[in-house]
Amino acid sequence: MKLTKSVRLNKLLEEMSIYDAYDVVYYLPYKYLDLTPSEKINFNDKEKVVLLGTIVSKIDVVKPHKITISKFDLLVKDKIYHITAFNRPYLDKSFAISDVVTILGSYNQEYNYINLINIKKGSLENESKYVSLYHLSKDYPNHLFSGLVKRSLNSLQGKIYDDIPYYLINHHHLIKKYDALYKVHFPSSKEDIKEGLKYLKYEEALKFVLKTLLIKNENAKLTKYKKEPIDIDICKDFINLLPFKLTDEQYKVSKEIIADMNKNTLMYRLLQGDVGSGKTIVSFLCLYANNLRGDQGVLMAPTDALARQHFENANKIFNHLNIRVELLTGQTNKTKRKAILDDLKDGLIDILIGTHALFSKDVIYSKLGLCVIDEQHRFGVNQRHLLASKGEDCDILMMSATPIPRSLALSIYGDLDISSIHQLPFQNKKIITRIVKSDDKKIFDGIDYMLKNNRQVYVIVPLIDYESENDFSIDTISAKYLLKYPNNVAILHGKLKNNEKEEALAKFYNHEVSILVSTLVVEVGIDVKNASFMVIYNASNFGLASLHQLRGRIGRDGYPSYCFLTYDGDDKDELNKLNVLVKSFDGFYIAEEDLKMRGPGELNGLRQSGDTDFKYLNLYNDIKIFQIARNDALTILKKYQEGDKNVSYIINKCQKEIKYEKFIKS
Repeated sequence: MKLTKSVRLNKLLEEMSIYDAYDVVYYLPYKYLDLTPSEKINFNDKEKVVLLGTIVSKIDVVKPHKITISKFDLLVKDKIYHITAFNRPYLDKSFAISDVVTILGSYNQEYNYINLINIKKGSLENESKYVSLYHLSKDYPNHLFSGLVKRSLNSLQGKIYDDIPYYLINHHHLIKKYDALYKVHFPSSKEDIKEGLKYLKYEEALKFVLKTLLIKNENAKLTKYKKEPIDIDICKDFINLLPFKLTDEQYKVSKEIIADMNKNTLMYRLLQGDVGSGKTIVSFLCLYANNLRGDQGVLMAPTDALARQHFENANKIFNHLNIRVELLTGQTNKTKRKAILDDLKDGLIDILIGTHALFSKDVIYSKLGLCVIDEQHRFGVNQRHLLASKGEDCDILMMSATPIPRSLALSIYGDLDISSIHQLPFQNKKIITRIVKSDDKKIFDGIDYMLKNNRQVYVIVPLIDYESENDFSIDTISAKYLLKYPNNVAILHGKLKNNEKEEALAKFYNHEVSILVSTLVVEVGIDVKNASFMVIYNASNFGLASLHQLRGRIGRDGYPSYCFLTYDGDDKDELNKLNVLVKSFDGFYIAEEDLKMRGPGELNGLRQSGDTDFKYLNLYNDIKIFQIARNDALTILKKYQEGDKNVSYIINKCQKEIKYEKFIKS
């Protein structure tokens, strides 16, 4: 059954992986607008304003270039305000003269108009003053999706059940799940949003921990057949071939991991290290050690680009050691794929590097011994274990370049063994970080200097689509750079097709262009050692962890490098946040500071995009929820083992979800 009568809108919903009413109601807002009308009538430049008034002019629509601009006048009491809206082609069809509307906008002092952000018909006196905003295609208006959400919620009354045991709902003073969803979508107050998110975040944390514990309990029952013990000293051939000396910490964690691999129980270890700390070379050493006793190894990365990068680096090292390395991704052609699968099954491939394709049903390993998962937080629990299940005696080494404070790591991973690298290979690595205005001439002076010295530059923007003249989007920023540096700029963002992303990255990687304008896509693992300058526009839009990850893309060969964070505001909290990066390059310290500054949780919507595989939780904001959920999960397991039927529903639900995800991924 189609969700709407519109073929076009149904197609857009499918692109968002929304197929039924349940998908609709679980697609939550990313932020809220408070539409309480402003009391004053004169505003400062860029100030956010809310106005309740009457449209008193025809809505004029013009289309310069690819942008739609709509203009109209709004009467509020005795004052006329000029309203301008960017990319809202539906306004002249949805609103007319004499309509009473509530608008949210920002005042442009230079041209004396209000830039429209949101508009609703009528006064909000008898309804919610909070408007939910969703991540949608620009072709799908927010108000249409909001109407679909309301219809879907109404159709699901009595069909949405609580997974959380009732004794915990009562203990934590939680509302019912249906009520939580309704309040998150259509809040009447900040308290509604808080109550709704409290339920959804707690439920997600509880089920995450429960599923992790259930899988760990199963793994604990598994033992390896007795393998030949590995002595790290026999890895000297590998170490001596490296073009650099291992740091003391790299050597130390390598010994920890190999000691784990020598145990008769399966290894389940997390290797976390700061950006550029050399985790990958440690994983290569462990894959080499695994090969010495005749086992195959795999390295899984979250993107094709990162997998290919690992493959190229591994080939340089393992070529001299008579170890065959192959690459398998979703882009591998059928002929090559078949040849790889045949050789893998016959044991002719020693190390396979790739993406999700590594755990496809037809991928059969001869003797899989070690599974390395890079940027592990971007894979679900079941994805990690599904790959490991390809081998009966497979150890798991997960890697993360996002340092997690110890208190948080223990809450999420419990008894998981954790190895950490704090030391950077380039002790003299220097990245000077500065906070500047977006129009500061130092930005282009710095870029020009780097280009003259044959170095490369990252330009990071927070948005893909153009929304207003104040936006720092791919459209606006790339146009500026293409004009100033013609034929020397590549553009990268999440909406490009895979081959377009690969082409942009290849141009930058091969130094065919010197400047890459990109969104957060470059946050994970892109390694261009010649890059020495980065400008991050509207830096306050990003979390500290993401900013630190981005900054880690430059200065990777020890060359003096510069990172400019642009911020045009004067909010002290935002400046304090950005100054943490100015003062320190220690990812573990930055993570701890981030945790302190965020506090126990903020009313600013849901998690940052791309943060983890969680829908509702934020690793840093919601640490207390994780701690509570972990204690509750341990109690639930104990009750279940004692035969308590009050907890059997959530256990059965988690077990079904584990099986379902394995089925889907395979």
